[in-house]
Amino acid sequence: MYRTYKTEINPSKEQKEIINRTIGVFRFIYNFYISYNKEIYERSGEFISGMNFSKWLNNEYMENNPEKSWIREVSSKAVKQSIMNAETAFKKFFKKQSGFPRFKKKRDQDVKMYFVKTDSKSKIRYERHRIKIPTIGYSLIKEKGYIPKDKIIISGTVSQKAGRYYVSVLIDDTKDRSFRDLNEGMGIDLGINNFAVCSNIKEPFKNINKTKKVKGLEKYLKRQQRKLSRKYESLKKRNKVEEGEATKQNIQKQVRKVQVVHQKLNNIRENHINQVINKIVKTKPSYITIEDLNVKGMMKNRHLAKAIKEQKFYEFRVKLTYKCKVHKIELRIADRFYPSSKLCSKCGSLNKNLKLKDRIYKCPECSCEIDRDLNASINLANAKVYKIAK
Repeated sequence: MYRTYKTEINPSKEQKEIINRTIGVFRFIYNFYISYNKEIYERSGEFISGMNFSKWLNNEYMENNPEKSWIREVSSKAVKQSIMNAETAFKKFFKKQSGFPRFKKKRDQDVKMYFVKTDSKSKIRYERHRIKIPTIGYSLIKEKGYIPKDKIIISGTVSQKAGRYYVSVLIDDTKDRSFRDLNEGMGIDLGINNFAVCSNIKEPFKNINKTKKVKGLEKYLKRQQRKLSRKYESLKKRNKVEEGEATKQNIQKQVRKVQVVHQKLNNIRENHINQVINKIVKTKPSYITIEDLNVKGMMKNRHLAKAIKEQKFYEFRVKLTYKCKVHKIELRIADRFYPSSKLCSKCGSLNKNLKLKDRIYKCPECSCEIDRDLNASINLANAKVYKIAK
């Protein structure tokens, strides 16, 4: 089974320049492939594959455009990977699995530097405190000993966010991590008041976005965003399109401040999800049942859209699916129309009059009173109709 390990690195100034240059070329090639294919498709209705585009780029385009020689200054593996990624985005679009591929922007910082083993005999060397990345050499790892020893790194990426650099490596890990003695199954009800309520865990997992730390960071983020907006508005009013380096640097500094706060908030939320999943898995349930939430439909409620987005329900499901595969726990997905909240977990009767504001479930048949979310989690654990997550 393949596993990924992501940790922060501390590259030198020269290494940062190589990483930034490689990421810049990656972004250029990705956008170039999209625009080139878009022109061909509008003109002839055809689609050029990534392999054919790579041949045309190396044999014709580079020969006729010597000023683009900087493309060849970075690793050829990174260039090929950017083309393959763009081709995958087009294939998903034609299969109607996603929208039309979008151009990657420098400010979004969603581009990574890709590296891989040169051949089957070679290997990417790493030690407790450093890793040797092709084209840039050894780089220090901040989280010492995080990458397990005596494992073969197949490939990896280097990314940059808010001025910090991260390496993510793919490792072939054959260790059996399945549990032997499993307990009873579990149902998990996700929500906004509490992040998750489990059927056999007493205390619910709190909503991290309601904590003082997160609220303080969001308030600070609004102030930094207002400052950035005022800088841009001031630039427009004074018609200083061709502004000097000092003004550009001030704007870039403010952009970096906004990115840093976004990164902090994202890290806090991701860490909370990881902790919740680890605590759930450590109870060793024989199976876990969750709802197939219609997050896109829930986001249409403008009063709850922000709160739902911050909860990262989709990321929770992806990470829980992976964790269940590692430990060989069956993950069940209940139908999104399954009335888990309206069913009585004691007698099974349906309360059609239950409203969203009712936080205590009161059964009209057996007079059972129970917390609404806990009742839903018990019903999910007892659900008979479900599908197995893949």
